[in-house]
Amino acid sequence: MTVTANGLAELHALAGSDLGVTDWLEVGQDRIDTFADATDDHQWIHTDPEKAVQGPFGAPIAHGYLTLSLFIPLFTGLLDVRGVTTKVNYGLDKVRFPSPVKAGSRIRLRATLASVDDVPGGVQIAVDGTVEIEGGDKPACVLRSLSRFYS
Repeated sequence: MTVTANGLAELHALAGSDLGVTDWLEVGQDRIDTFADATDDHQWIHTDPEKAVQGPFGAPIAHGYLTLSLFIPLFTGLLDVRGVTTKVNYGLDKVRFPSPVKAGSRIRLRATLASVDDVPGGVQIAVDGTVEIEGGDKPACVLRSLSRFYS
């Protein structure tokens, strides 16, 4: 379920809120291969399913940065900020990849709006996110993301 903030004042009021969890998203080999092509990272652990079966994870795995990049499309399913002119990624404070995402796995995002702070012309939010792997005992990614919204 998407949380909606109508303007910066409502966004401020959501500081500290649990934003919930997204639907599951499959990370298939086609997505992994497309990411490899876009980034020129064709390491066999990602793009050679036959060889990867013999590797340390028993299957090809998604790039950590692919998993991280999926934060934005997943996050937009949790928080919709209306009444602003511009939304930008500002950076990351911390990122860890505790467990690999095997090709064909499904992931989802669980997030909390950790803080909302005023900046010139808008606000900066910090979101604590955990990318979970369906059936996994450890998350794929744990991060703090920073975004800015301008009025």
